[in-house]
Amino acid sequence: MLSDAQRKHLRRLGHDRNPIVLVGQGGISPNLVAELDRALTDHELVKVRARVGDRDVRDGILDELAKATGAELVQRIGHVALYYRPRKDKPGILLPA
Repeated sequence: MLSDAQRKHLRRLGHDRNPIVLVGQGGISPNLVAELDRALTDHELVKVRARVGDRDVRDGILDELAKATGAELVQRIGHVALYYRPRKDKPGILLPA
């Protein structure tokens, strides 16, 4: 679990980033989960855009992606979510204590 200060730090870092993974009307597929997993391994902090019509469905998809990849959902604004998962071997983003 991330503290409020850590979430704020990650939101600040993720502000200028563009969405890397896009979720369409098809929803979640194994390929989409693999793509997000690869992006998290490479970048640690990833924005995802979910273009799904219903808010409840969108929130469910974003929560399911966090569980499937073992990432932390840092922020969700509209159709865009910010995920964080530190690298196991050598984290590139240092979080405040």
